Amino acid sequence: QFVESGGGLVQPGGSLRLSCAGSRSDISNVVIWHRQAPGKKREIVAHIQTGGSTYYLDAVRGRFTISRDIAKNTVYLQMNNLKAEDTATYYCTDAHQRVWGQGTQVTVSS
Repeated sequence: QFVESGGGLVQPGGSLRLSCAGSRSDISNVVIWHRQAPGKKREIVAHIQTGGSTYYLDAVRGRFTISRDIAKNTVYLQMNNLKAEDTATYYCTDAHQRVWGQGTQVTVSS
């Protein structure tokens, strides 16, 4: 299971870095960042493969960066130039998406 952290309140145009902590074996495999805003369907924001290749939702490509630090057993989601539409609860899971943590809330508002 993963533990998400790093969310908060930020103004439009600001940045946040989310962390997804887990076991070394879990972090070394596929890790997916999801988000869900109130009243909206959950969507995959980004994922990182075992070999390091990455995927981004079109709406965040160029603004978000997913990365992995094996030494710290953590996958990060660096979010820059945040927009109001990025407001959501962010979760991370493995490829099976069977176990979900509490998530971390990101609110982008002036």
